[in-house]
Formats: sequence, structure tokens, C-alpha cells
Amino acid sequence: MKDAFGVRTTLDTKGGSATIYRLEALEKRGLGHVAGLPFSIKVLLEALLRNCDGTLVTEQDVTALAGWNAVPARVILQYFTGVPSVVDLAAMRSAMKRLGGDPARINPLVPVDLVIDHSVQVDFFGSLVSLERNADIEFRRNRERYEFLRWGQRAFANFRVVPPATGIVHQVNLEFLAKVVLADQKGAETVLFPDTLVGTDSHTTMINGLGVLGWGVGGIEAEAAMLGQPYYFVTPKVVGFKLKGRLREGVTATDLVLTVTEMLRKKGVVDQFVEFYGSGLSEMPLP
Repeated sequence: MKDAFGVRTTLDTKGGSATIYRLEALEKRGLGHVAGLPFSIKVLLEALLRNCDGTLVTEQDVTALAGWNAVPARVILQYFTGVPSVVDLAAMRSAMKRLGGDPARINPLVPVDLVIDHSVQVDFFGSLVSLERNADIEFRRNRERYEFLRWGQRAFANFRVVPPATGIVHQVNLEFLAKVVLADQKGAETVLFPDTLVGTDSHTTMINGLGVLGWGVGGIEAEAAMLGQPYYFVTPKVVGFKLKGRLREGVTATDLVLTVTEMLRKKGVVDQFVEFYGSGLSEMPLP
């Protein structure tokens, strides 16, 4: 059997000798941090190595998976789950100072936006001054947290706060924050790459309608991404969904979403990427 990467070796067992494909040998050859891959990816990687024939499975396939390092381009934080993340960053700075280091070195390594939403309580209604009065009470109720977030925006690089009364997080992300293509300046070189993100709001996936790959995660995963760590997940299957024609008058986007969801559930589509294509896409306006 072909051994394109020279990782075949013999393992002596009580039942005799056996051939295995040692994944750590790939790392020694400079093909990524294999030891840090999730176990599920390691299983897939071993299968690629074992079946690498240059045709169905190529050396490029193995190299790509061995160097798999899915780091989101940015992070978006919803108010309630975002505040603890900023507290953790502040705690890291305090720890760095106690250890004799420079606390200013603790910063998010990818751009982070925290949207203050879900913070309004309705105390006044039914009058022209209701909005103003509710906003005034909101600022007084949340003064300590808002002052802390204002400090965070000034103290940390790559961290912005979207102020109250701007809108709900997933809509703000769609209308104002998403770039589709991001630019990273590295010295004299500008690197362009697709916008991707993880967010602590369950509606983060709305951004996929703009062609930006994003999904919701927990606070720990978001903090890891903020600090430049990869986001690990099993390499998913991709399901194509072809759209044709246009919606009839009176049919709402909600009707379409519920119908599509029902169809996917009947097909057992779980933990997979769904990619929409076809002539009907041009008839689908963004919200």
C-alpha cells in the first residue's frame, strides 16, 4: 500500500506485529499541529492517510486536513454572555500584572464586537416620551456595567461596544458589522479573506444569508476564539438545497423558512452545512 508521507510503521502486540499509520509523524514533517487536533479529526486523518492513493484521496487532501485550523475571523458577543467574557479578559490582565508581566499584552487577537441589547425594561408606555424615559431608567439601572464596558472598549485592542438602543445583536451584525470580505494588514501586505464568525447569540446563523459563515457558540468557545484559538468541530457534510422561481404574493419569509425546515428534518439533516443555490437565490432579499 502506498505510503506517500512515510508514516507507516510496525506495532508489536501480543497477537503479533501490525502496521499502523502514526499521525505524530506528520507533525514531525511540518504538516500542522496534529497533536492538537480533535479526536474526530484524527480519525478522519488516519483514514485519509491509510487510503491515500493519489486519485480518490490525494496528498493535498491529507495536507489540508492535517493543517486544519479553523479560526473565526471575528467574534460577536450578546450583552448577557459578553459581559463575563470581558470580565475574564480583565482578570487575565490582573493575573499578568501579579506575575510581573505587561498587562497591556492581554487583548483579543481577532476583532470582537459586543452589542448591548436585551437590557431594556418597559416602565413607561403609551406616550410620546415613553422611549426617552425607558432609556433614561435603563442607563441608571445598568450604569456600573455600562461604565465597565466603556472602560473595556478603551483598554482593549480589537474590542468595540455597540451602545444601547441601537438594535438587537443579530440584526446589528447583519446591517452594520458584517464585511463579507475582511482585510488584514501585515506590514506592507494586505491580506483579504472571507468574513467568518462565531457569536454567543443563538440567532448568529442569520448572517449566513449574507454569505458570511457564522454560528452560535457558548461563552467559553467565544473566549477561546477571542484569544486566537481555533474553533474545533467535525468536518461536516454539505447538503445542497436548490431554489427555483419566486415566492407568490402573500407568502412570507416565515412560511418559506418553516417549509424548508420541515423538508430538512424529514431528510434527517442534522449537524450538516446546508448550502442554498439556484436561480431562486436572486429572488430572496435580505431582511
